[in-house]
Amino acid sequence: GTPIDIILNPLGIASRMNWGQVLETHLGMAAKKLGYRAVTPVFVGATEEQIKEELKKAGLPETGKMTVYDGRTGKPFPGPITVGYIYMLKLNHLVEDKIHMRSTGPYSLITQQPLGGKAQFGGQRFGEMEVWALEGYGAAHTLQEMLTIKSDDIFGRGAAFESIIRGEKIKNLSTPSAFNVLVSEIKALGLGVEIVMGEGTPLRSSRKDENEEK
Repeated sequence: GTPIDIILNPLGIASRMNWGQVLETHLGMAAKKLGYRAVTPVFVGATEEQIKEELKKAGLPETGKMTVYDGRTGKPFPGPITVGYIYMLKLNHLVEDKIHMRSTGPYSLITQQPLGGKAQFGGQRFGEMEVWALEGYGAAHTLQEMLTIKSDDIFGRGAAFESIIRGEKIKNLSTPSAFNVLVSEIKALGLGVEIVMGEGTPLRSSRKDENEEK
């Protein structure tokens, strides 16, 4: 028999709405059998009826499906499978181009969180769903460092780095900068916001107010 070059998952059709790929597979099979090259312009290409007609001319089933045999056992797979010829272009996504690591690096000026992507020498995004996964495991300390010193706690990450160098225990962490951005956005709506600790003392921000500095 003829070995198959590529096996495609049918799940990659419905969500991407690329029905043309299936029609191309069928027409490609008929064209190969009849010995011609099919040219189908966009929007005015071959219709389903025309493709069925070509398959019939080539002596192939109208469904475009046929029996495929398992190369390991020699037995046929249950049920007929769509087989044909298509143009397949390679997407140049190679693992060697994706490998990336970072200890410290550039941070966003607004949120003070690490930048994203290899090109910016960024960090690995730890999103909402990843946070839920760690919450599910009750990994409180891992979560705390992920969302503070490994992210946007300016004073905390400096103090933690110092503690590690000195071989000391990491001290208490301060407020993440993204929280200050949130407070600033709420203030921009004209709402007065002040974060108060349990003892009634206002919470110190990790980024000083410009007025305080003046």
